[in-house]
Amino acid sequence: MSTKYDVIVIGLGAMGSTAVYQLAKRGQKVLGIDRFAPAHDQGSSHGGSRIIRQSYFEDPAYVPLLLRAYELWDEIERESGEEILTITGGLMVGNPSSLTVSGSIESAKKWGLSYEVLNSRDIRQRFPVFTPSDQMIGLYEEKAGFVRPELSVYTHLSQAERHGAEFKFFEVVETWEASPTGEGVRVVTNNGVYEAGKLVISPGAWAPQILQDLGVSLEVERHIQMFFEPTNTIEPFKVGKHPIYIWEAEDGVQLYGFPSYGMSGEGAKVAFFRKGRTCTPETIDRQVYDYEVDRMREYLQQAMPQLNGRFLQGKTCMYTNTPDEHFVISPHPEHAQVVVAAGFSGHGFKFASVVGEVIGDLVITGNTKHPIDLFQPQRFAYK
Repeated sequence: MSTKYDVIVIGLGAMGSTAVYQLAKRGQKVLGIDRFAPAHDQGSSHGGSRIIRQSYFEDPAYVPLLLRAYELWDEIERESGEEILTITGGLMVGNPSSLTVSGSIESAKKWGLSYEVLNSRDIRQRFPVFTPSDQMIGLYEEKAGFVRPELSVYTHLSQAERHGAEFKFFEVVETWEASPTGEGVRVVTNNGVYEAGKLVISPGAWAPQILQDLGVSLEVERHIQMFFEPTNTIEPFKVGKHPIYIWEAEDGVQLYGFPSYGMSGEGAKVAFFRKGRTCTPETIDRQVYDYEVDRMREYLQQAMPQLNGRFLQGKTCMYTNTPDEHFVISPHPEHAQVVVAAGFSGHGFKFASVVGEVIGDLVITGNTKHPIDLFQPQRFAYK
């Protein structure tokens, strides 16, 4: 098989954009393919902001990757001149036994991260818009903040192009084939046929379709990012006064949100974490319904009554979940020349910078120094 490119990358969202950047920066001849325009709003990488934090309640094993991710966010900012990451501080609130609080404290202790534990009175005094019940506590992390997803995608693609990467936007991948000899791949789109030595597949919500042979059950969920206008003034919700936060209610529902960082009329963003409606990219319902807004209001009334003002807008996006809600980042189990990055389960964007580095390592050398044992697809073969 003749080789036109060193690497083809399918999917140019959160992870594909950083992978193309890392590969092109390391001298690889790269082709990136996406069915939409760069930094589009049809998948999982839009909505203006994504939380980044280090005291990681999901699993302490993620923390080394997070520490490297921060370094790489800083690196792309310096290279591009763009502000992609904004530090705001972060507040994890819940009952002491809640995963949001106890898991965050566990990760912070294990890795020696700086944090504070606040009681309910401390929370109300420092951040008056929050109204925790008396038994609730919070972990405050100074280094938490948010990443701008559209700007991240666009910046990484722009810098990748500067390093020589080529792109095919508005092309739909119909099939991909890996040579049984372990050398070479062939990708067929609705507009052409492309060949390369290696292939990266980072398809976001299209993973269940394009990675049917991966051996991992991937499920796509519809989620809504909502923007509300405060009942009084936006001032206490602005960057510099308001942290990013994850609030675990008494019933275990997790609410998360962001400070306002633009004009006063844009309101502040809030969303539920998990338990969205199952969908596919073709069947997702993009309409936001009154009953969904009303459900959010019930939790805002508990956590932040001042944000429970006029509903401004809602934007849908998709989580692609693995059964254990951990990622898949690995060479394909059956094709050594194919690297897969999928199933980021609603908590992956903060890692995009380091995932691109990991993918670059796996493509070029076949291994990586980063701890990714947790993300092997073979883990599901024994369950």
